[in-house]
Amino acid sequence: MSEQLVFDTGGPLGVSGEPGRMVYTAAMPVRWSDQDLYHHVNHARMITLIEEARIPWLFEEGTPTSTLAAGAVMTDLAVKYRGQIKHADGPIRVRMWCEKVGGALFVARHEVRGRHTPDSEPPEVDCTARIAAFDLQTQRPRRFTPAEREHLLQFHHKDPS
Repeated sequence: MSEQLVFDTGGPLGVSGEPGRMVYTAAMPVRWSDQDLYHHVNHARMITLIEEARIPWLFEEGTPTSTLAAGAVMTDLAVKYRGQIKHADGPIRVRMWCEKVGGALFVARHEVRGRHTPDSEPPEVDCTARIAAFDLQTQRPRRFTPAEREHLLQFHHKDPS
């Protein structure tokens, strides 16, 4: 990762923290078309940005949870807006970790901040997603493999601060 990208996003990217308290931070560009009439990022576009930020954390080739790309479903999604994200706030930083890890389901937390909002400040957007491993052939939830579960547990904690 380039020093310029770290500077432009307002902080480090990728994995940080110790096992059991790890956080994954992704930088996402805010496109002009992500804005609505009021010049802040539209709700549907924010959900897409959060979803795209999860890809390198969980689904990228070589990640123990990349197998979830072949079968995972979102069972619940909650989004709280504490502030606005505008085009000028990009690239945004999305910090992600697991709030809960079960046998077939995990709860992913996402904090979204504009590049000028330090991690010590509350995020503009706070999102919680419940994601279940899913077998597409049987159309039923499946249990995590030991490798998937171990990877998720490295990111399992209530709050990264």
